Amino acid sequence: MPIAKAWSAALLGIDGRVIEIEADLGGGLSRVTLVGLPDAGLREAKDRVRSAVRNSGQPWPDGKVTLGLSPANLPKMGSAYDVGIAAAVLAASGAVPATRLLGTVLLGELALDGRIRPVRGILPGLLAARAAGYGRAVVPTESLVEAALVEGIDVVGAPHLRDLVAWLKAEADLASPRPPGPATPPEVPDLADVVGQPEARWALEVAAAGGHHLLLTGPPGVGKTMLAKRLPGLLPQLSPEESLEVTAVHSVDGSLSKSSPLVIVPPFVAPHYSISIAALIGGGSGIASPGAISRAHRGVLFLDEVCEFGAQCLESLRTVLEEGEVRIARVKGSITYPARFQLVLATNPCACAPPKDTDCVCSPAARRRYFGKLSGPLLDRVDLRVRLRPLSAISAHDTGTAESSEVVRTRVIEARERAAHRWRDHGWLSNSEVPGPALRRQFPLPPNATILLDRAMDRGALSGRGADRCLRIAWTLADLDGETRPGAEQVGSALAFRERVAA
Repeated sequence: MPIAKAWSAALLGIDGRVIEIEADLGGGLSRVTLVGLPDAGLREAKDRVRSAVRNSGQPWPDGKVTLGLSPANLPKMGSAYDVGIAAAVLAASGAVPATRLLGTVLLGELALDGRIRPVRGILPGLLAARAAGYGRAVVPTESLVEAALVEGIDVVGAPHLRDLVAWLKAEADLASPRPPGPATPPEVPDLADVVGQPEARWALEVAAAGGHHLLLTGPPGVGKTMLAKRLPGLLPQLSPEESLEVTAVHSVDGSLSKSSPLVIVPPFVAPHYSISIAALIGGGSGIASPGAISRAHRGVLFLDEVCEFGAQCLESLRTVLEEGEVRIARVKGSITYPARFQLVLATNPCACAPPKDTDCVCSPAARRRYFGKLSGPLLDRVDLRVRLRPLSAISAHDTGTAESSEVVRTRVIEARERAAHRWRDHGWLSNSEVPGPALRRQFPLPPNATILLDRAMDRGALSGRGADRCLRIAWTLADLDGETRPGAEQVGSALAFRERVAA
């Protein structure tokens, strides 16, 4: 009985896995059997592939066709295996030689007329193929720009199944990716657009320099959203390794740009407060898909009107903020997605949110109940807390003294370079990544510098986690000041950021 093989790639989170596709042609009634834990979308590939093969001018073999996807115990989802299945069947029937299939990974979805459509996860799939030793890949033509990001593997693009057949017969060549041009970062709003709010601007600079989480509280229209949207413009561009990691997440999510897929600027994700837990954290049937927190990896997650979010959504962030990743368990497998982001929260001080506190009609109990939607454990993980005041007529017309994002970004990059140089032997890139025990044991501060922290802990105003976060902020303030280590002034300023009461 004729048997042929082709290879494709499956996705497990943002990690790929090479899949072997076997086609066996046997006797019996004409039917197609697909084995290897396919999902509902993949089971439909039998009909898609058969129509695509026939409409491409190739005969579909008579009799029973058995398709096996190995490893058989690995759940397989989606339509990215269509091209590999078609190639394996054509090779088994003798319509095409199997020579070029060796060492080649095929990705793409087939339309009924034979067109090869793009699929999600091209980048992580090719990274897995390269790691497994495969030297060539065939992808949809529309995905060539994304596929070209993977070095060390020969990539060609096929627009139609008949073009792939001609290539397998060595009768024609497939399209090669064009040399990538210089990546153009998207435009980010400038910090100079924000009027007034010097304290909040300073907190934004500290957050950018150290990778700290931030809470902005104030009445509507004072600039909370404007400040949050300008945080990515203060952060340094992603390193090549970080860019590929972030691009892989967006590739699995299907949100990559077709013209310039490489993500080089920290992403900014701002979900609506009606978002579900599955959409925020990740989830879905079968194998979980990435959520908003993973799309914000290496960037900013902005929760506007945070007191309107569901309590379970907010509490689900607690572990993620500490670990920088999210683990989602489903019936068909457990998936880990990266989720190391900067959290920016914005809220009104109460439900009525008047421009002036004196005009508030909420009772003290109602104000506490509204702001109490932010639990103590969640707020304990937020490093910087800032109260924004209403604009005055003088500050509203003072537009000539505001610093631009470029000026502030220069100071932020210098501070981050100092931190990266200090932690280089430990593998940490920013102050927010340094564990508390390392700060206390390997980089302890003198007692005269931490006396304010000790007093705050003695009176119960600060937890152990809060003290560690104050130390991280103090190190960031020292980096911004050009100091080699924090002193009592930086520790006091860090504690002041933590003790500001938002309500």
